[in-house]
Amino acid sequence: MDIAPYVGGRSGVEDDSPVIKLSSNESPLGPSPRAVAAVEGIAGQINRYPDGGSEDLRAALGAHYGLDPARLVCANGSDEIFQLVCRGYVGEGDEVLYSEYGFVMYPIVAKAAGATPVTAPETQYTASVDALLERVTARTKVVFLANPNNPTGTYLPEAEVTRLRAGLPDGVLLVIDSAYAEYVMQNDYEPGVRLVDSGDNVMMTRTFSKIYGLAGLRLGWAYCSESVADVLNRVRGPFNVTLPAQLAGIEALHDVAFMDKARNHNEQWREWLKDQLVVLGLEVVPSVANFILVRFGGANGKDAKSADAYLTSAGILVRAMAAYGLPDCLRITIGLEEDNLAVAQALTTFLSD
Repeated sequence: MDIAPYVGGRSGVEDDSPVIKLSSNESPLGPSPRAVAAVEGIAGQINRYPDGGSEDLRAALGAHYGLDPARLVCANGSDEIFQLVCRGYVGEGDEVLYSEYGFVMYPIVAKAAGATPVTAPETQYTASVDALLERVTARTKVVFLANPNNPTGTYLPEAEVTRLRAGLPDGVLLVIDSAYAEYVMQNDYEPGVRLVDSGDNVMMTRTFSKIYGLAGLRLGWAYCSESVADVLNRVRGPFNVTLPAQLAGIEALHDVAFMDKARNHNEQWREWLKDQLVVLGLEVVPSVANFILVRFGGANGKDAKSADAYLTSAGILVRAMAAYGLPDCLRITIGLEEDNLAVAQALTTFLSD
């Protein structure tokens, strides 16, 4: 009962009027048409159980990313991977470590397994390797690192993540949550594949919920050593990935042009929206993901809470950040062109009133 339940981004308002939803980091372009066709085509077969091992999907992931399918585990969103990790590797008296503004599911899955969540302070809204290592104890069993991080949008370069792994005891599992990896264009970034290949105590998790636009189907996956994969497969449900999700995931992987379109759209409009809000005098944390974190100074009553209320009144839903320990911030997903224009205009009016 000490667990604070996860609350997702708002999808509507009380009077059910139309809204611009920018609260959940969903892809504004939606899913690939090929993924949609796959779901439609399978509708008449949902009386059948799915492949319990997601064999075809793991083969497609392996071919797409150049990975060994035997070291891949598919799940009902990457959230389930986090649950499986804690179910398999931690218990009463153990500790799960993550950065100060890390994804709020980390403490939830830790507590659900009987472990104690521990946070390490960040530097300029970015995970600090030194701070994480300073908080490792004999009870630390798992370290979660969101890279890029949600909700800040910041990232650690490959060299820093490698330094983190090198500083952890061999018995600690490092879980690199790379949900937003496909959006990152920086040359010093690596999602975690090379670290997984270099040892047994690293796992990389990914998702189809973001750039692939399949959030409603709940599909995630992990790349890890065969020994870790064996543990996860022992504790996961036997049919944890639905048939529509498996087929949609395969087709989404095949539609490379659509993913490129989504990435290019995000790159263009994230930078545009950031520039617009900086001109307004707002602090925008540098982001490499599909959202930006905006800090409101609070002068003249123009704080994050009042900004959120004003945007809601204008039919624009963003994400308040108090639950992440950032009460003076709002997280804004990058939307369609007209959505981004609406946000910039609404905040311009809000700050000028």
